[in-house]
Amino acid sequence: MTLFQIVALYIALNMILAPILMYRVGQVRLGKKINLGDGGDELMLSRIRAHGNFTENAPLALLGLIALAMLQASPITLHIFGAAFLIGRILHAMGMAKVFGQGRLVGTLLTLLTFFGQALYLLFLIFTSSGA
Repeated sequence: MTLFQIVALYIALNMILAPILMYRVGQVRLGKKINLGDGGDELMLSRIRAHGNFTENAPLALLGLIALAMLQASPITLHIFGAAFLIGRILHAMGMAKVFGQGRLVGTLLTLLTFFGQALYLLFLIFTSSGA
């Protein structure tokens, strides 16, 4: 796999996760006839936030992968960051759904580690490349 095929893999997997989270919001919205907002319903709020949190974080993580590929990061590094983010977002959603008790915490930590790891590795690549 080329570097950009690896990035495309994780973009595609996250593009599959996004509508799953959207669907889960819609399920509750239709089932409980909540037209707008969360209607004061705790389940509705948790589904909205799981989806919202994903959409708030995914662009940065995926841009980080693209930037790393552009700077010729190693393939294993792209897989580590791509998988960590995806697993983190799945665990976070499971925690919000109370399917996995520590999912929210573990998912948040994986996301933060992905961001810091990508940022530090990007800075390393920027300042140690022969073009700098």
